[in-house]
Amino acid sequence: MFLTRWQKRLYLKKLNRWSISLSSCDCTRTHSTINHESVLPTQAQVVICGTGVVANSLAYHLVENGWSDIVLIDQGKPCGGTSHFGSGTLGLFKPIAERNIIMYSIKLYRQLEAKGYDIGLKQCGSLNLAQTKDRMIALKRRIAYSSPTGLHCEMLGKNELKRLHPFLNTDDLEGGVWVPEDGVADPQAICKSLAKLAFEGGAHYVTNCHIQKVVTEEDRIKGVHTSRGFIYCEYFVNCAGMWAREVGNLCSPKVRVPVYPAEHFYVTTSPLPGIGVDLPCIRDFDSHIYAREYNSGFLVGGFEKIAKPAFLNMKLIPPDWKKDMPSDWNHFLPYWEKAMSRIPILKDAVYPTLANSPDTFTPNGKWILGETPEIDNYFVAVGMNGNPLQGAGGIGKAMAEWIIEGKPTQEHLAFDVQRFLDLHNNRMYLQERTKEVVGRHYSIPFPHQNEYKNARKLRCSPLFSVLEKRGAVFGTRMGYERPLYFDTTYNGKGSPPEMPPGTFYKPKFFDFMLEEYHACRESVGIIDMSSFSKMKIQSQCNGVVDWLQSLCTNDVNIPVGGIVHTGMLNERGGYENDCLLVRERENCYLMVSPTSQQTRVLDWLKDHLPKDESIQLADITSMYTVVNIIGPKAGALISELSQTDVDINVQPFTYKTVNIGYASDVMMMAFTHTGEPGFCLYIPSEYALHVYDRLISVGFDYGIRDVGSLTQRFMRIEKFIPFWAEDLTRDTTPFEAGCNHVVKLDKEYFIGKFALQRQKDQGITKKLVMFILDDLDPDKDIWSWGLEPIYRNGKFVGTVTSAGYGFTMEKLVCLAYIRRPFTDNRNRNHMVITNDYILSPTAKYEIDIAGTRFPVTPKIHTPCVNINMQKVSDDSQYVPKVISQIKRN
Repeated sequence: MFLTRWQKRLYLKKLNRWSISLSSCDCTRTHSTINHESVLPTQAQVVICGTGVVANSLAYHLVENGWSDIVLIDQGKPCGGTSHFGSGTLGLFKPIAERNIIMYSIKLYRQLEAKGYDIGLKQCGSLNLAQTKDRMIALKRRIAYSSPTGLHCEMLGKNELKRLHPFLNTDDLEGGVWVPEDGVADPQAICKSLAKLAFEGGAHYVTNCHIQKVVTEEDRIKGVHTSRGFIYCEYFVNCAGMWAREVGNLCSPKVRVPVYPAEHFYVTTSPLPGIGVDLPCIRDFDSHIYAREYNSGFLVGGFEKIAKPAFLNMKLIPPDWKKDMPSDWNHFLPYWEKAMSRIPILKDAVYPTLANSPDTFTPNGKWILGETPEIDNYFVAVGMNGNPLQGAGGIGKAMAEWIIEGKPTQEHLAFDVQRFLDLHNNRMYLQERTKEVVGRHYSIPFPHQNEYKNARKLRCSPLFSVLEKRGAVFGTRMGYERPLYFDTTYNGKGSPPEMPPGTFYKPKFFDFMLEEYHACRESVGIIDMSSFSKMKIQSQCNGVVDWLQSLCTNDVNIPVGGIVHTGMLNERGGYENDCLLVRERENCYLMVSPTSQQTRVLDWLKDHLPKDESIQLADITSMYTVVNIIGPKAGALISELSQTDVDINVQPFTYKTVNIGYASDVMMMAFTHTGEPGFCLYIPSEYALHVYDRLISVGFDYGIRDVGSLTQRFMRIEKFIPFWAEDLTRDTTPFEAGCNHVVKLDKEYFIGKFALQRQKDQGITKKLVMFILDDLDPDKDIWSWGLEPIYRNGKFVGTVTSAGYGFTMEKLVCLAYIRRPFTDNRNRNHMVITNDYILSPTAKYEIDIAGTRFPVTPKIHTPCVNINMQKVSDDSQYVPKVISQIKRN
């Protein structure tokens, strides 16, 4: 139903008479009594700040594991915060790391119900709707990677959707996905039930108590000053919801907890005729709304395209926050209109009630979990992004195990608190990002074409303005602006070019990328790589060498001026870091790591420092501007600018300090991040503009061209170069990733050596394989972008970790870890995977891209392709062609 302006004014006037804020709304039931008091113990093993559903889940799982010396502190009453004012929906149609958490939550809530707790749990299923063809592709992609990993979900047409939800208007729908395992529950009842069980297990609840300061000693938790006294503790867990950022500021050093509340609206209706409790939940992504049955009526909420950050005119979030949450029909009415159009019976609702419940969102819409990099034994579990109930059960379990075991027991990399920098914790930044991040929950996730628009241009290389005028279209990583590609049709006047609308097919800017690739293969390409993390590691004597040897898989005792590629592992042999080490002096190294590792790897290194403070670490990321100079003419260009014959004087994986133009002390490293010939220049940032200008001016005669990070990404995938956080994680080893060359098992010791030795002796059970999509037409078919399932002889064996276009092969390529298909009663010997198994002539591999299976060819080494480098005239544009492909397995 869409209203005229006059009708809308009358309708708003009527609605506002009946709207209420949460100060007078009680949309939940109460079933459990929690004993709490005001007496604060003098000490505890664990102090948890907050008593919302996540905090109570954590306390419950700690006591289930035998830990009873636990104190939960709340400024109000237990379960009195914001976490129980939610939709109560439980949705499993998510990426697998998130789904595993939610799946355990549902399992836990079923256990509560089995114990006799009335928590309103109903497995009603959900319908995830699509109004456009792009949305259908997004849903089909999600079905493709969800189904083989254990989730029952299926695509339905209009008639089937109508059959499952008779009140649904399906006229404008392309289809939808049915997830029968989804459900709903009562957030308040679950919150109180978990609190009651935690209390019965020994947890102590202290209410009406304000935390004034979190006290540390040598960057480790010591205790907490509160309005009721001081309590010593070994662990502190910040589960303070929308107050979590403020609690993070109550210690020295301050802890980054970048969360901010948005005003989160939902409407509840009176009972409506024919509404049954078994109606499935509705997620109408393209309308940015969801709906569920509620007390024989409906609860309708939204994730608005432009959300309202809460408490904008206040320095701190008030304890009595409810009075500052006014209803706002003017804001929510467009979404209510869409809801009435989707479920027409809503038009019959008498006096629908609008509630305004703040919920906490993070800068990228993912939970924040883990131990903080600033303070040991300080944990956080916040940022539920509009639905605390959904993840609470699994998050409580995961955090309890992390505290007890001293390390995470499952993959949480996407949610790790260490993915942030100080800039992410800036209040103004968070307010701007919150406006956008809420709506992105329901936006179409176009891969590599879905950049944030708000809170941008924060971390910029000195080359940013120049590159912008040269047509750079930027993306952001760790807040750093990086050119994705260059629009060469831009003349530097008017508004800079922007990313075109996203697609799951060939990107609309592909031709620009192809030109960038040709420059790297035929002349010179220049890539701004300044965002990579850079750390200085040194000691007064040579102790730094022995220390790094104990952390690194490779031999780092290389000559001064040498460069070594190495991994840093955990005890299980999984990657904690993939980096380059440059030996500048006998007792000094420069470490280069991926952009996303800036916070995380520095914290990991600090955790392994010797007690005698003999090793010094320094983050020098911003000190250098880094450019890759790539291509067959790169050596000649650098030689001319540095007056040094670099092709003769600089050997691969070494560096030399040179002058470029008038700039001194430029570190010229003989390697690239694309696998192509060339050099990497580490330029003191004050010289960056001068050096870039000289490179472009002199490089004109060499055919130099700016190249973006997306082209660089495709080139590294084609060269079978695995990358951190995609192909390399804490659960993958160098042997599994095919990085045997960076492992020296003959070294006396390094972390993870024994695990790797066992793998070498017993064999690996998964392996990273390259797949070439020979029969996919890049101009017509949907592309592989990552997360697609791989099948071997019809059985699921792995999931794509990275995908891109192989410019040289003129085909799509992807990387995926392959395992043997699951069968019961297997021992390890039956799980070992070998090259013979992967390359067996009887093996037929397929990739499922949005429901269509394409045959793929496996490779365990980088395919070698001969390029016809025939001489061409100066005025022609040479396009290399594949003339033969050498099989190399």
